[in-house]
Amino acid sequence: MRHLTLPLLAAFAVCAAPAHAADTYDLDPAHTAALFSVSHLDISRTHGRFNGVSGTLTWDAADMAKSAISISIKTESVDTANEKRDQHLRSPDFFNSKQFATMTFVSKSFTKVDDKTYTVDGEMTLVGTTKSLSVTVKKIGEGKDPWGGARIGFETSFAIKRSDFNIKGVPGVGDQVEVTFALEGIKK
Repeated sequence: MRHLTLPLLAAFAVCAAPAHAADTYDLDPAHTAALFSVSHLDISRTHGRFNGVSGTLTWDAADMAKSAISISIKTESVDTANEKRDQHLRSPDFFNSKQFATMTFVSKSFTKVDDKTYTVDGEMTLVGTTKSLSVTVKKIGEGKDPWGGARIGFETSFAIKRSDFNIKGVPGVGDQVEVTFALEGIKK
């Protein structure tokens, strides 16, 4: 009987041990960037950013099934360093910010490629249209900050087509938009 007691106690100890919980991070708007560029007249590229970015990252390096990200970007926060152009981008020709105040990305899965690279599959919603999107994400780093908190950083670059999201635009503006998204999360 004694030979059975130790294995049974060990089994109960394993079952009673708390499950590993994923860490949750709020995106730090001061260290998160949503950048884009698009062809202008096939001569140059126009660059811009969105200043109103928020979101939450749930991260579990040991169990990717527990990892998730949800990002929300205010379309009215578009900034190309030209107010007249920014007003046009907020109009129904492009983002239609009055009707569609936010664009979102919500992950469906994280897949580890290697220690610093992950594939994130999810859905992007822009101007009322939702499309599947798969991006390769690089983990930049993680660790303690000078104030005793924990932070984590990721970055990705990918391309989307305006036409996939029913954004009309105007002649001379390219259909393909190059996007760079860099985030820094602060652990809750």
